[in-house]
Amino acid sequence: MREAIFIAAAGCLLSAVFCAALIPLLKKLRAGQYILGYVEEHKAKSGTPTMGGLAFVFAAVCVAAVAGLFSDRLSLVAITFGLAFLAVGFIDDFLKFRFHRNLGLKAYQKIFFQLSISVIAGVFCYLNGLTRINIPFSDYSFDIGFWIIPLCTLAFIATVNSVNLTDGLDGLAASVSFWYFASFSLLIFLLSNGRTGLSDLSLILCGVLAGYLIFNTNKASVFMGDTGSLSLGGFAAAIGVFSGNALYIVIVGIMFVISSISVIMQVIYYKRTKKRIFLMAPLHHHFQKKGYSEGKIAYVYSLITAAAGLLCACFV
Repeated sequence: MREAIFIAAAGCLLSAVFCAALIPLLKKLRAGQYILGYVEEHKAKSGTPTMGGLAFVFAAVCVAAVAGLFSDRLSLVAITFGLAFLAVGFIDDFLKFRFHRNLGLKAYQKIFFQLSISVIAGVFCYLNGLTRINIPFSDYSFDIGFWIIPLCTLAFIATVNSVNLTDGLDGLAASVSFWYFASFSLLIFLLSNGRTGLSDLSLILCGVLAGYLIFNTNKASVFMGDTGSLSLGGFAAAIGVFSGNALYIVIVGIMFVISSISVIMQVIYYKRTKKRIFLMAPLHHHFQKKGYSEGKIAYVYSLITAAAGLLCACFV
């Protein structure tokens, strides 16, 4: 228990230090966020430093190395996939501020990179026997064999993009992700009857997000950018799939799922009727248009995520 507390605390401290050091550098490089014109509530945020994900992800990697997680194969591979998605997000963010526009990588380029990484993750699971899936709220698990490849691919693509869509308000994606990783750390601990590399990695991610939130809660002094959100999605999917808990991703990550569903519903309904279901999608922007503060929305999203995680843990 002491070691678990230590790695989480170390992650928090190192993340805060890295953020404090990175923000002035980002300002000097003029790596600011370009705000879409139709997001009126966010006009004042234009120019806020982005790519803050670099700080908390590299803090997590440093703590993981010191904690000996590099010697744990699954943890090391999970970190590798998290960094792979970070690279995609970094390229996207770099193109945005380099050319002073809100568009970085084109949609087909993003999906190509994401799909390639996700398929590799699925093949890794298949070749290494990570093909057993735990069924939520039961004691059952099934070996799905080759089907782990499409399931893993879908899990990665869906999770990465859902986390990215949730990253739209100060502190939202980071706080929801904090409770997501906290829940998975507990789930893996209970299902494995003790600490594992993946449960420790989840704790480290909790710690670094706590440190990052010091600078990201409203009013944010830095944004994580696609650098952070895509990486968080990669970590979230890797930990869920590699631990055999891919189906828990949908439950614990319910607010990520809702973000994606709200966008899909909005697009389909608008194409058919030229009318909108929500004032703006993803759903958190609808609540913002309704007059709810960013802090209140982030709090409710986090509360629901924590409740979903505790519910899952109660049935383990």
